[in-house]
Order: sequence, then structure tokens, then C-alpha cells
Amino acid sequence: MHSMNLVMILAVTILVAYFVKRLSSRMGLPIVTGYVFAGVLMGMSLMNMINEDMLDHLDMVNDFALALIGFTIGTELRREVFRELGKSIILIAIFESIIAFLLVCGVLLLVYPDKPYQAFIFGAVASATAPAATVYVIQQYKAKGPLTTTIMAVVGIDDAVALTIFVFATALAKTLILSSQLSMLTLLLKPVMDIGFSLILGICTGFVYIFLFRKIRFPDDLILGCAAFLLGNMGIASYFHLSGLLAVMAFGSVVTNMNPMLSHRSARLLENFSPILFACFFILGGAHLNINLLPKVGMIGLIYLFSRMAGKISGASLGAWLGKASPTIRKYVGLALIPQVGVAVALAIMVRKEFGKPVYGSAGMDLAEMVINVLLLTTVFTEVIGPVMTKWILQKSGEKGQADKGVL
Repeated sequence: MHSMNLVMILAVTILVAYFVKRLSSRMGLPIVTGYVFAGVLMGMSLMNMINEDMLDHLDMVNDFALALIGFTIGTELRREVFRELGKSIILIAIFESIIAFLLVCGVLLLVYPDKPYQAFIFGAVASATAPAATVYVIQQYKAKGPLTTTIMAVVGIDDAVALTIFVFATALAKTLILSSQLSMLTLLLKPVMDIGFSLILGICTGFVYIFLFRKIRFPDDLILGCAAFLLGNMGIASYFHLSGLLAVMAFGSVVTNMNPMLSHRSARLLENFSPILFACFFILGGAHLNINLLPKVGMIGLIYLFSRMAGKISGASLGAWLGKASPTIRKYVGLALIPQVGVAVALAIMVRKEFGKPVYGSAGMDLAEMVINVLLLTTVFTEVIGPVMTKWILQKSGEKGQADKGVL
């Protein structure tokens, strides 16, 4: 009966997505925003059609959607893009991540000086930018141009920077809670190894995929191979506690740089079923919200939300200025980095697993509960405002609809 409920919930979710898509288009809203609203309505806070147990069982849908998103970003990390925009992309990604971390961490340290571990964890989670909403809006409005390419590349590199910050901050927070000393070597080695192995996994599977499928001409055969490799990357990364998103991005980047034709054909085939996965991903994301937790989250939520937005926008502008990017990129790139659903929620779930252990006591439990609640409540806001901002900057920069015209 339970599995039947899940199948029915997926059926209803996809049907709701159909109506939301039509309604959003009529209202001139990005579809992502409509999906998140629909998820909030269907979730635990209001109609309770989708409860927490169901969300746990539907994690597989999220994994597949994140794999598609990672691959899409990976295919944007092409050699010619880095030659043209390389320096500015790397500087934007580093500065928007680090300044968001420092700002959130700094303000929380000022307001809650007795909980430094809390400031480090919130700062680390704030450094992540969710590529999903931004990528989907860019695809929806068929945008193309230097700003679009910069945004796609930045959200790709951002994941590596955010993961590094997160692993460092987690080790530091554990030390502070337990009042023990971790060696500097342990603090440095863990994130470096995680990132290194995630990239090695993606690079190796990319070369294997090219070797096996470079001559395959039948679309049905290619889609099976591509889906297997995407899920394989996510599965292996999960098993070894690596970053699946980072692995899939490395996979996409290797394929697009070594065999552009295979990459193009794979991406075109994946587009056929990405609407279903993206719809479920965003609706299920919105369903996580629990409005009853609002009083508990309160002040920390507001500090986190506004400090993070200020850090992302100012950091991206500073990086773009230092990297001598065009005025359009300097002006608008930070506004596309507001959304935070995929990677940040994944990090928050990792905090809940790690710090919820008895060894960290009540401080760990409070931190685990606070992080996941703040993330879910602020996520709904960022997922509503983020896609609207992305749509606005694509219009302002003149890149909206350019993919249809074959503009570079």
C-alpha cells in the first residue's frame, strides 16, 4: 500500500506540475517559482499530501535530478569558455563563496558569541549556491551569451569551493563542541581528499563513457548508457561519502572537452525527460517546509538570509571587477546566485546526520535541528526570489531567447 501511495503521489505531483507550468507562463513567472509554491501547498505545512516519510522514500528522484543538473553544468566548463572568461569565472566563484561564508559567520559570531560552532556551520552552508533553479530558468528562457555562460560556470565551480569550506568548518565546529584539538593535517587533508577523489571519479568515468559510446548511433542505446553513467557517479560518490554533484560535473566536462559531438547528443537526449525530474525535484523541495518552525528559527533565519544575499552579491561583483569582466557581468552576476536548494539542503542533511550523534550532546542536537530548519525556511524565499531575479537579469542583459537565434 505504501509503495502505491508513493506512485500516486508522484502521479499527482507530475499532474500538478503540468497545471503549474501553464499557470506560471500565463502569469509571467519562472516555472521554478510556481513549482516551489506548489510544493509548499502540498507539503507538511498546509495540505500534508506529501509527508516527511514520503520525502525520504523519494530521495532517488532528487539524486537523478541533481545528476542531470551537474551534467548540464559540466558541459558548460569547456576549454574555450575558460580561455575567454576563465580568470573572471574563477575569481567570481571564489569571492562570492568566501565572502558569503565570512559575512554570515561574522554576523552570527557578533549576535551569538557563545556559539562559535554555530556561526562556522551556517557560514559554510551559506557559501553554497544551488545550481538547479538558475540552470532551469536559463533553459526555460533559452538564454545564451557571456553572462549566461559565466553564471553556469560559476555555479559549477562554486560547489567545489563550498564543499571545501564546509568540510573545514565541520571539523572546526566538532573541535569547538568537544573542546578537543584536531591536528592541522586532519583539518586540511579531509576536504582536499574528498574533492580530489570526487573529481578523479568523474574524470575516469568520463573517459570510460567516451570509449564505450563514442560510436553509438542509436538514441535509445545512448540514453541508457548516459543514464547509467550519471547514476553510477552519484551512487559511487554516495557510497564513499564524496560529492556526487562534483563527480557528475567532472564527468560532463570531460565528455564535452574530449568529444563535443557525444556530449551534445547526450545532452539533447537527456532533455527529453528532464522536465519530469525537475518538476518533481522543485515540488518535493518546497514540500520540506514546516511553517510551524518559524518562531523557533526567527532571528537566526533573518540574519542568515540577508547576510548570505549581501555576501553573494558583493563577493561576485568584487570577483568580476578583479577578473576584469564586462560591466554587464559585474552588475548582474551576483543576483543569479541567490537560490539555495540542492547543495545547501544536502549539506544541512549532512549536518543533521553528523551532529545529531550522542557524542556531541545537546549542543550538537540543537545545531542539527536549527540548520535544517533555517535552510528549509529561507530556501522557500530564495527559490521564489532567485528565479525571478535570474529572469530579470537575463532580460536586462539581452541574453533571453538568444539560444534560439544561435548566438554565441
